[in-house]
Amino acid sequence: MKLRVVWVGKSKEEWVKEALADYAGRIRRYCPLDLCEVRDEKGAGAEEMRRRECERLEKQIPPGATLVLLDERGGQMDSPGLAAFIGTQRDAGIGELVFAVGGAYGFSEEFRSRGRLLSLSKMTFTHQMVRVFLLEQLYRAFSILNNEPYHH
Repeated sequence: MKLRVVWVGKSKEEWVKEALADYAGRIRRYCPLDLCEVRDEKGAGAEEMRRRECERLEKQIPPGATLVLLDERGGQMDSPGLAAFIGTQRDAGIGELVFAVGGAYGFSEEFRSRGRLLSLSKMTFTHQMVRVFLLEQLYRAFSILNNEPYHH
């Protein structure tokens, strides 16, 4: 199984870039990983921004991939639950599992209906931090699946 994480906007802070590179390297010990940024939209109304950004995200999702959207309205799961979900996808022979992080105004309703909604927390985080939190949780999930001590 291949893993892809796509998000809207650039990773700007140096500490974010370093953390993403660190966790990406750790995840790649377990499976191929692509990190994809799409351009954020500026100067339009919220709905138009969502629509345009989601069109860009859509181009990064291969046919047949399983899509998980990080969304504040999504369900929550603990780290072992995320590991179990990833393990189930892997064992079912899913070719690619895609996690998407939207822009400042989230996803369009049409795009939101394309995938499973997942919330990292009831709290609000910056989009920069969400990227790091997501990659850390993906690494933690693989360490759980492989019975490694990182989770403890």
